[in-house]
Amino acid sequence: MKTALLVSTYNWPEALQLVFKSIEKQSLLPDEILVADDGSTEDTKYIIEQFQKRNPVALKHFWHKDNGFKKSEIINKAIANTDADYIVQIDGDCIMHQDFIKDHTQMAEKEVFIFGSRVNITEKIKKEIFREQKIEFSFFSPGIKKRGRTLRIPILRNQFEAKPEFSNKVRGCNLSFWRKDFIAVNGYNENISGWGREDSELVLRMLNSGIKGKRLKFGGIIYHIYHPEASKDNLEVNNKIQQSTLNDKKLTCENGINKYLK
Repeated sequence: MKTALLVSTYNWPEALQLVFKSIEKQSLLPDEILVADDGSTEDTKYIIEQFQKRNPVALKHFWHKDNGFKKSEIINKAIANTDADYIVQIDGDCIMHQDFIKDHTQMAEKEVFIFGSRVNITEKIKKEIFREQKIEFSFFSPGIKKRGRTLRIPILRNQFEAKPEFSNKVRGCNLSFWRKDFIAVNGYNENISGWGREDSELVLRMLNSGIKGKRLKFGGIIYHIYHPEASKDNLEVNNKIQQSTLNDKKLTCENGINKYLK
């Protein structure tokens, strides 16, 4: 099984640098790294190039011009241009526990997507973690929320069964799936632009197609760096698209990954 780690990013090179540091500490490296860059400036490109020089894993940087929140589009482009079997997806503001990739790949199961949660790093210690380049945290670390989510207990990691029901705990910053399942539902719906519902709408189509979801707890730990909330100007439109997917039990979307496939 060839695994790709997909990192989505937009104009926060300081955070991306910590993500890259956490990749270097992984107990199990991915076979490939895909950076889905939604129009960042040269500062982000420089961080990526510096990481490429010292990192042994092949890295592909996908970039398009900044035209608003087009995360769905750039992720589709990235996944269209890999031959990896399995995708582990995070955001560029999420620091991974050293066993993050190991946990996701060991939990991989045919016709199942895996979703985990996140530990929130508060605004209070944000400057400190950048100044100290801190990527390791524990249950007792100051300035974090949801401390129970810091616990990695492998014997309890497999307690959840794969289910056909939607969970509101799904987050695109801690998600893994088979590339073929992603392509079968035509990937992310690019009619969803701006913040909100791109991940949950994708997952709904997977569930409608018979792909089950499995929660990952006591493993797959990530630490999300505080930032102000993104604009929710398009949320009402995105909600309607998601509701249509739910009501009509849609298996695919019209505006997706298929136009980028070779």
